[in-house]
Amino acid sequence: MAFFSKKDNVALDMQSISTLISEGCILDGNLRAPAVARIDGQVTGDVFVDEGLILGEKGSIQGNVVTKEMVVYGTVNGNLQVNSLEIKSTGKITGEIRTQTLVVENGAVYNGSLSMTQNNKLAQKLREPAQKVIEVS
Repeated sequence: MAFFSKKDNVALDMQSISTLISEGCILDGNLRAPAVARIDGQVTGDVFVDEGLILGEKGSIQGNVVTKEMVVYGTVNGNLQVNSLEIKSTGKITGEIRTQTLVVENGAVYNGSLSMTQNNKLAQKLREPAQKVIEVS
């Protein structure tokens, strides 16, 4: 989708990946990445990515996610706080979603609560330190 973009309007799927957790890798702990990350393995912990996150079809996250843009092909069990979210037909999310833009393909699975805003309140919260953004219950 073209709305996932940087200044030059390049789709998130086409942007350069700065961090890769490949298939077969298991990360126990929080992940912080400065630009665009792709996860094809398993992450157990919270994920904080400055620009964008692609969760591959075999990728899974057991924890909360904070990023600007996200495309989900895999499985997330946790809360998402993003500006733009796209859930592909193979994507499965269980948890709370807070976003400004949401695209869901036919076949995607989502169980949880959804909060959407039309202004920049969410974007401002994403700029705050992550400890203040995610509430763990």
